[in-house]
Amino acid sequence: MRRTLLSILLATLTVTAAACSSEEPPTPAPATTTATSVDADQPAVTLPIDAMPTIPEGKAAQEPCPYLDSQFAADANGQRITGQGIDTRFDPPACVIWSYPDDPQLTIIVRHMNTPREAMDVVDWAAPVETTNPANDPVGWTGGRLGGDGHSVYAVAKDTTAVVVFSNQDQSVKPQLIAEQVIENLGL
Repeated sequence: MRRTLLSILLATLTVTAAACSSEEPPTPAPATTTATSVDADQPAVTLPIDAMPTIPEGKAAQEPCPYLDSQFAADANGQRITGQGIDTRFDPPACVIWSYPDDPQLTIIVRHMNTPREAMDVVDWAAPVETTNPANDPVGWTGGRLGGDGHSVYAVAKDTTAVVVFSNQDQSVKPQLIAEQVIENLGL
């Protein structure tokens, strides 16, 4: 049985969830990768299309997202923030934000890919355009959105950039608001 979007997110973020799952692993994403590096002195890290952020400290992390105001994130998703961390393998860093539950309330991923097709592959991994509702905001961005069953996602791409926001809330408007703010803040 294919894992739901939430199962994929949880399995990727927590080793325990992956180890305890009796479900089959998801179908592998395309093998296309991209090289990213935050620090010019460090070698580039190659990340697969379906790369999820890893925060070793988990919920105990207290490193705010460099491109999203914490209060905006709390208000948009409707939950207080109790922990937040970044994964600098991504450029800009991917952000994970927690509330009181152990699972993240928000995961924000911005990917600068080599081609527009690779950017859309990131969107199709997170919110397959063929099986989700269309996402067309902000103007010029396209992708997919899905909500319900205790999670939602908003994933859009423009040119070679993809923005993906996962939320633990049912309404896809919540990750949409966050994605739009991230796009604005980063000048994408």
